[in-house]
Amino acid sequence: MTELIVLLVVVALIAAFLIVQYNGLVRSRNETQNAWAQVDVVLRRRYDLIPNLVETVKGYAAHERETLEAVIQARSGAIDASAVAEQADSENILAGALRRLFALSEAYPDLKADSNFME
Repeated sequence: MTELIVLLVVVALIAAFLIVQYNGLVRSRNETQNAWAQVDVVLRRRYDLIPNLVETVKGYAAHERETLEAVIQARSGAIDASAVAEQADSENILAGALRRLFALSEAYPDLKADSNFME
């Protein structure tokens, strides 16, 4: 009888351990999904701001069409990216295009003073 009680206690402890581990994994998965959702929200906001930035720059730097088109294409590529690795590559391309766009502000002081550009 004592052996049966010990066996039941051991089984109960193993079951409790497995339940706690499972709940921890589910919680971690949910936190990860929430974090990716927050990243996605920030990226969507960034994508929404890019057209305004391009329009602002167009008024000051009409002959910088190549840079503006690169930003627009990079934005489209980033929006269309589905896999995480593909999205990371697209974001790197977009960041480079935006750096070139922000470098234009050095050549156009009026652009640097524009409130839409500074946002």
